[in-house]
Amino acid sequence: MPSDLNANLNTVRTQIAGAAERSGRDPASIRLVAVTKQVSTDRIRAIHALGIRAIGENRVQEALRKQAEMADLALEWHLIGHLQTNKVKQVIGAFDLIHGVDSVKLARELDARAAAQWLGKSRQDVLLQVNVAREASKHGFFPEDLLAAAQEIQSLNHVNLRGLMTVAPYAVQPESVRGVFRRLRELRDACQRALGDRAELSELSMGMSQDFPVAIEEGATIVRIGSALFGRRPAIQQL
Repeated sequence: MPSDLNANLNTVRTQIAGAAERSGRDPASIRLVAVTKQVSTDRIRAIHALGIRAIGENRVQEALRKQAEMADLALEWHLIGHLQTNKVKQVIGAFDLIHGVDSVKLARELDARAAAQWLGKSRQDVLLQVNVAREASKHGFFPEDLLAAAQEIQSLNHVNLRGLMTVAPYAVQPESVRGVFRRLRELRDACQRALGDRAELSELSMGMSQDFPVAIEEGATIVRIGSALFGRRPAIQQL
């Protein structure tokens, strides 16, 4: 068992527990998604052996390859990168949760593909990505457009809206992006009030290696951790 993974995971778990305690929450209510972009399947198997079940991938093709190579493991797959509409057919049924739905058009395509591939018998769980900080380099709904989009997407028959996701600007001092996380929680709460019993927006996917304790203090239910687990230079992919 790689000693660095064990030590890194223990450190991350301790930080999660500390942030949960500071915000009066149960650490078990926070899901740790290990971000495995460019991480070898050997390293993923190793972190699985340490108890991690949720795996986050940015690229569809890399994720599908790894899924095939690790079909013997019980893993929960999260698509956390930008999803193009021409890849939708490949992701239906392959991912337990799609984090980055950033347009109504993409949601409609997911709905149509799910209806065709599952014959209406299941729904694809999704989160809506919100560009809280309005960064030109990032995808997502602007806050003022979110509610109308959420109402339309919630009405789709084969997409299950579970909550919101954001990527905060990189900051040397995590405290400086606290407002981004707080705003996402406020937006989720506003959407929940507007949708009422028609949806259960229980998930807030926010916080990465550099800022996840602050995100947890502001209500994150899912944190996406890569370099804090695997190091700044991920292992080379297996071919």
